Amino acid sequence: MSKLLFVISDVHGNLSLFNELLKDYDQKMHQLVLIGDLLDRGPQSKACLLLGKQLVEETGAVYLMGNHERMFLDFLAKPELMYPNYHFNGGDSTLNSLLHPGAAAEYSPTEMALMIRSAYKELIAFLSSLPLYYEWHDYVCVHAGVNLELNDWRHSSARDFVWIREPFHSGENRTGKVIIFGHTITPSLHGDNVTTDLWLQDNKIGIDGGAVYGGSMHGVIFDDKGIVQDIEVQNNFSPWRPDF
Repeated sequence: MSKLLFVISDVHGNLSLFNELLKDYDQKMHQLVLIGDLLDRGPQSKACLLLGKQLVEETGAVYLMGNHERMFLDFLAKPELMYPNYHFNGGDSTLNSLLHPGAAAEYSPTEMALMIRSAYKELIAFLSSLPLYYEWHDYVCVHAGVNLELNDWRHSSARDFVWIREPFHSGENRTGKVIIFGHTITPSLHGDNVTTDLWLQDNKIGIDGGAVYGGSMHGVIFDDKGIVQDIEVQNNFSPWRPDF
């Protein structure tokens, strides 16, 4: 087991911030965990997905399923049915990134799904096999959260692992674990739609600073006792627009 845990969440196609955080990644010292949503909304989704896959295959990183990875796979399986929701959640940026600029406006959902399934078989197989959570010492890394009402959080549904907000945020954490999660941006968790700092409450740590909305991206390093370093990279290229 690595000496330190290094967790990054909700990259959303922002390759420059992702690469900035990875400058501090030492594969000999860190267990890197990407807790989902590397794609959608941002313009460089293809590059971020391929980099995530490369980090897993070449450095032993862990890449967890996020709700946006799940929506992408659901779109590929049922394009006409799922496209409206995927479009609403920023999926066109991924479709354009994987195909070419303007593809989402040029082709039907079925045509796009067929082309992507043909051109990206290895990537799709990789994304389809992503785990839902990762345990390290007394920490649990997960995209959205867990069902705190269950006797064993590991029995949470696949949907809860990638989609849950309430009652996870306000529920009592009796798991005996520190739960590190993304999915809900910390400005929302703090209740002011401004503060991008980590959200810490009841052994729950929210790390999605809302970079895709002009906030920040966090890379948080832990040892077995707590947070060692919080590397927060501000998105200075986009104004803050909390239109989530």
